[in-house]
Amino acid sequence: MTLDRQRIVAEAVALLDAEGLDGVTTRKLAARLGVQSPTLYWHFPNKAALVTAIADAILDQEFGDREPPAPGQRWQDWLSGLAERLRRALLAHPDGARVLSSSQLSRTMAAISELAMSSLVTRGIPLHQARVIVLTVERFTVGHVLEEQAPRPDAEALKGFDLATFTEQYPTVVAAVADYFAPGRTVDDLFRDCLRVVIAGADATSL
Repeated sequence: MTLDRQRIVAEAVALLDAEGLDGVTTRKLAARLGVQSPTLYWHFPNKAALVTAIADAILDQEFGDREPPAPGQRWQDWLSGLAERLRRALLAHPDGARVLSSSQLSRTMAAISELAMSSLVTRGIPLHQARVIVLTVERFTVGHVLEEQAPRPDAEALKGFDLATFTEQYPTVVAAVADYFAPGRTVDDLFRDCLRVVIAGADATSL
């Protein structure tokens, strides 16, 4: 089978899914492809270029179609949907948010930003404010997923943890967590609620 850029990226995404971003090395990728590591440099000059290609690939899986707000659709609702799609794309792969954060000049991310900013400008929002709104939403979304995909405390980290003392010291925090994740509520609800605050706040800010 011919070794081309598309095949390399597809295998790199598979390696990401199997081992996370730290496991994506040129040595392991070359082994999966049955080639020597230097062969990969014909297509990608360094790991940064490979990571950017992986970022584009995982975004393209979710953003094969990119449409502006429909006539009559509130741009706030449309932007919220765009952020949910971005989160879904990143959550679909281990370390998806780290991959995007580590990418350099992702063309797909640039296309998403272009669509979002131009859509807001078309709705009469000044460019400088559209830029801040879109960047705030994008960075909140990536940051939220970074936390979602971060390793959970393991048994060693929890050794000696005293929940009763923690609750006594931080009662409002514990009560808020318990209240938020009452039966029927999930982290998806948390993301949407926070996203509404982010968009409303950014929209209300006069720049």
